Amino acid sequence: MTSLADHNTHVSPVSAKRLLWLDASRTVALLAMVVFHFARDLEFFGVLPSGVTLTAGWAVFARVIAGSFLFLSGVSLIVAHGSSLRPHAWARRLMMLVLAALLVSMGTYVAFPQSYVYFGILHVIVACSLIGVLVIGAPAWVLIVSACLVFVADAYLGRQVFASSWLAWTGLGSTVRPSLDFLPLVPWLAPFLMGMAFAKLVPMRGVFGTMQAKRLITAVTWPGRNSLAVYLCHQPVLLATIWVGTTII
Repeated sequence: MTSLADHNTHVSPVSAKRLLWLDASRTVALLAMVVFHFARDLEFFGVLPSGVTLTAGWAVFARVIAGSFLFLSGVSLIVAHGSSLRPHAWARRLMMLVLAALLVSMGTYVAFPQSYVYFGILHVIVACSLIGVLVIGAPAWVLIVSACLVFVADAYLGRQVFASSWLAWTGLGSTVRPSLDFLPLVPWLAPFLMGMAFAKLVPMRGVFGTMQAKRLITAVTWPGRNSLAVYLCHQPVLLATIWVGTTII
């Protein structure tokens, strides 16, 4: 995006050249995720006390990480498409996310059938992407108001709307089965919508967008350019590393 037009109701796609600041932001979010999951895996192996990553600063850290991923996903939707969807590119990306989400569900079901991931970060990004397409042409203020309404629904309705466990993914269900990673649509749709609004309000090719793609910068932003692959691979690598370490020690 080089400029704002029509009170930000139209944003030209800028995906022809990657935005290094956006890739760098994804890299930082991925690094934070790896740190958190490393701590959780240490907890799983008994190196850290049980439940430590579910309380205090760790719990806040986890929410900030998840919110960052969803915010950046909202930004990316506008960066990639502007206010007019490119159906084939969007469908291809969505299919990759759906397959990845299914892989996570199947893998965790095999390993942890009592607490497998049935609606984690990838699942909610898929759901948000579907909703985002419906409002991709909306002005920023509409997206901000919508995000605020999602927060209001979370605060005042909570998990009291649906009794069925099949609707737990909405975030409004009272019956939620245990899961290693559970991020329901409410309230996590809100940061996605805020990311969309941010991309409509702020020139995407501002100061950070003009960074030169030097070798060091390219290397540093590589994880952000391959975030889905990094997400799918990092846990097996962490688990294997900790298992080897604890076995040797």
